[in-house]
Amino acid sequence: MTMEFAKQSTKFIKPFIPTPPTLHHYKMGSTDELAPFMNVAVVLFFPGNSDHNPMFFVELERALEETLTRLYPLAGRYVEEGQIIDCNDEGVEFVHAKVNIKLQDFLGCEGNVRLVDEFVSFTTRDIKGRVIDSLLAIQVTKFACGGVAIGASATHKIVDASTLCTFLSEWAAMKRGENENELTGPCFNSSSLFPPRGVCPVPLPPMSDGDMLNKYVRKKISFSESEISSMKAKAIASGKYNTCRLSKVQLIQAIIWKALIGVDRASHDCPRESILSQPVNLRGKMASLIPKNSCGNIWGVCVTESTILDETTVELANLLSDSVKKTVNEFSHAHHDSEQGRMVVLNSFSKMANIRESTNVIPITSWCKIPFYEVDFGFGKPIWATPGTVPIKNSAFLMDDARGNGVEAYIFLEAKDVPYFEKALDA
Repeated sequence: MTMEFAKQSTKFIKPFIPTPPTLHHYKMGSTDELAPFMNVAVVLFFPGNSDHNPMFFVELERALEETLTRLYPLAGRYVEEGQIIDCNDEGVEFVHAKVNIKLQDFLGCEGNVRLVDEFVSFTTRDIKGRVIDSLLAIQVTKFACGGVAIGASATHKIVDASTLCTFLSEWAAMKRGENENELTGPCFNSSSLFPPRGVCPVPLPPMSDGDMLNKYVRKKISFSESEISSMKAKAIASGKYNTCRLSKVQLIQAIIWKALIGVDRASHDCPRESILSQPVNLRGKMASLIPKNSCGNIWGVCVTESTILDETTVELANLLSDSVKKTVNEFSHAHHDSEQGRMVVLNSFSKMANIRESTNVIPITSWCKIPFYEVDFGFGKPIWATPGTVPIKNSAFLMDDARGNGVEAYIFLEAKDVPYFEKALDA
């Protein structure tokens, strides 16, 4: 059966209590300023029985209104002049949609990863990628069986992956009626942690929607717990370096890095220096405490450079392990409430600006341990959580699988490079 979507309604949901005039201008922090103009998106698939509740969508909307009262910047609009959020309560886009197939049929479809973006209503951006409409867009899609997909997409200018998960968790708890009376909760505080400095965002290559549809492929690779254990055992048996301390994330990052180096060499007919860049969540990692439910862009960057032109996967994994350990150690001795500590974070971004143009830069982001699978709107936890497409060539996203021990990797490639990637991965 061909999958067909039907949008039932589109509206803007506003905070239940209007945002006070004293809070109308939210000044973004320096880490927000550095965030690229792109979307952070995720889709959660639930095997719920929402058909039994005729008030399902109304309850979701009411809970969203309450949630936006607390996280009010999400209902505002980005103002480029001054780099602020005008917290004017214009609202977030809320799309109600239906699809004509059953959830199990979609999950069992081999090509389902290519269709994930159908479950997301992305925020609108101009030709330069700047957000020009709602900062957050929600799409709730009901399957023919009563299953539900909830897609959330927010601008990276004020939202990182941890913030997106915090928002979804708060919304879900509000829907369950479990935190209506709490006086404390998450808040947007990135600007108080890292005050604004007027710095320029991380540049991204321009890419049109047509490019995404016709030129690029989103590929999924699953690594089970047993496969990861087997790969670790082989790496340890090789006797090279101290591979026993590798995390599953570093091992899989190294595998993908090695394969994407192979893609780059096939494309350029020669080896090039390669760098892996990855964001580091600063919550709980700095000398002065940053609460886990802090909202905004609260991250630094870890840059790992290959030292020779033909490292093995194990050697790349050890480079990653050493680099991450060094970076996290630097953050752990830095205080976010001091100028010196803030400069440690900003300097991690500056490493990206100093990379030579001829270098092969590979961005790999890990969302492992971010609890998307714990989000429960009252009809069970997700059976699949997957990121939306990120339009960055030769990039990858890692997420825990539903059981939490395996990893699912999503790689964004040019279609012509897929054979090179698969060949390099097999090798």
